[in-house]
Amino acid sequence: MDLKDIKAIIDLMKKNSISEFELEKQDFKVRLKRGSLGGQVAYEDGPVIQQVAPPAPAALAAPVAPVSVSTDAEIKSPMIGTFYRSPSPESAPYVDIGSEVGPDTVVCIIEAMKVMNEIKAETRGVITQLVAENSKPVEFGQPLFKIRPL
Repeated sequence: MDLKDIKAIIDLMKKNSISEFELEKQDFKVRLKRGSLGGQVAYEDGPVIQQVAPPAPAALAAPVAPVSVSTDAEIKSPMIGTFYRSPSPESAPYVDIGSEVGPDTVVCIIEAMKVMNEIKAETRGVITQLVAENSKPVEFGQPLFKIRPL
């Protein structure tokens, strides 16, 4: 995906009043969010449109800034439960930032209905970010870790 594609997506977002867009493929991820006009409301009346229209070009430049393209994949929660980084409070975490993992490497535990479920990386890579907080609830599909595939 190049800059022309991203600009085309931004134009479609403006045209269709879309405030957020996310696209994820195997080798990249793009997330676009449109900011508000600071609480200003545009009405169909002539005088109001003339007053609101001039600041609009400055607001259109804002969506380009939050564009982030990342090659990191996410390890997501396969269930609802409580996230734990280690097998017990006294133990070291399964993984940390910089840990190299394989598809069968256990990266955390999610407790669901008093059952401790080991969560595996399911891909080979290096952990780049710890997203979920230890001992906190997680939802299905919520990112737990970011991983750079090898």
